[in-house]
Amino acid sequence: MTKPESKKSGVAAINATGKCATAASAAEQVINGSVEADCPDQGTLMTAKVNKQIARESLHWRNTECEVYDDGTNTFFWRAHTVTVLFILTCALVYVTLLEETPQDTAYNTKRGIIASILVFLCFGVTQAKDGPFTRPHPAYWRFWLCVTVVYELFLIFILFQTVHDGRQFMKYIDPKLGVPLPERDYGGNCLMYDPGNTTDPFHNIWDKMDGFVPAHFLGWYIKTLMIRDWWMCMIISVMFEFLEYSLEHQLPNFSECWWDHWIMDVLLCNGLGIYCGMKTLAWLSMKPYQWQGLWNIPTYKGKIKRIAFQFTPYSWVKFEWKPASNLRRWLAVLGIIFMFLLAELNTFYLKFVLWMPPEHYLVLLRLVFFVNVGGVAMREIYDFMDDPKFHKKLGQQAWLVAAITVTEFLIVVKYDPNTIMLPIPFFIMQCWLLGILLIFTWTLWRFFIHDITLRYKETRRRKQEAPADRDRPLGNGSTATPSGRSKLNDNSETPRQRKT
Repeated sequence: MTKPESKKSGVAAINATGKCATAASAAEQVINGSVEADCPDQGTLMTAKVNKQIARESLHWRNTECEVYDDGTNTFFWRAHTVTVLFILTCALVYVTLLEETPQDTAYNTKRGIIASILVFLCFGVTQAKDGPFTRPHPAYWRFWLCVTVVYELFLIFILFQTVHDGRQFMKYIDPKLGVPLPERDYGGNCLMYDPGNTTDPFHNIWDKMDGFVPAHFLGWYIKTLMIRDWWMCMIISVMFEFLEYSLEHQLPNFSECWWDHWIMDVLLCNGLGIYCGMKTLAWLSMKPYQWQGLWNIPTYKGKIKRIAFQFTPYSWVKFEWKPASNLRRWLAVLGIIFMFLLAELNTFYLKFVLWMPPEHYLVLLRLVFFVNVGGVAMREIYDFMDDPKFHKKLGQQAWLVAAITVTEFLIVVKYDPNTIMLPIPFFIMQCWLLGILLIFTWTLWRFFIHDITLRYKETRRRKQEAPADRDRPLGNGSTATPSGRSKLNDNSETPRQRKT
């Protein structure tokens, strides 16, 4: 398998970095019609149409292709090595079959067989699966996470089809410490920022909240900003999740936090600082030149080290322009993305609650690492599918799997603890959510239906008013234009022959 970037290197190498803005602005002028070229013959007209189509394509790829230079180096690192992987896998299976004695422990053999099956599937997927939109640091890395996504979804389906008792006890096969109900920690006990009653440390409430979740919040929102690439969407999701914690604290005890823990430590400090650093990183990634050269083609050691470090940055850059108010399809897509983000965040807490996993367990951390690696690919595929549906005619494979995983996790929560989910929401909180949904529905109805109908009606009325003015406009010989020559003859007593004479 050749390097995916080398396919585009021929076109990308022609475009210099300094020509990007000029080409993009010229393309915009051609598309908008601000540049009017004289087309005296049909050949020139055809050339203008071709240039206009090329301008549209250059506008679509102006954020990626025009700033990419690649010398097309294809080394051993970029090959798929399908035969090598198949040979090593076959040797391992032959060794287990012929040279190793099978233990008589049924549980051990079951675990071993499941792990071996997963490893064989991962080997197949890493070498044979379809590449996604990301190619750095290596396409095989993202193919690996695609196969892990499939395995995780199958595991969730298996858990979903078990009884509540069997599903919780099955977790003991992964870790014997699991399968035991654990009390949730209550964060909303003493909410005094300054406790005068504690003379030793009056700020002990603040220090108690400074646990390992503070840097986790910051790092999580930094990575989410790199996924979403939009400040407004990140802030909306951050604030909405705090409202969800307020609304659901009667279901999960650890949602009960102090007001300053919600809005100062979470929204302003951890989430806000993570979003700010993420936006600064996005600004740097959008301005840096993307010039790729083979490692052995770089003469200096400093250049080689810099090239190795840049291997972990994107191959090219795409600026996400969500534009939710541009049309109904994009508006509904943005609402769906926000909803799925919030649902995935809630699943983190509810899965720990229904499967009896402590917050510090390594499985909880592995799930977060999993979503960090697959979330960026899923967001890129969703954006491509929403931004250019003619080219991307179907939803990407990673985005499809992430959506299926989010829904499956929620179904597990509903099945394993329906009593907690069905606890009635307080009436005033329900009123607030109904008011918010009503406002969103009203704005959607006005923006994409009533507003558009009003604009079309005004445009039609303006054209009707301009039509009589065009008919009454005087011609060059001083007479006025008439709607029809036949009606003029009908109103005149002269015959057609006399008028001709």
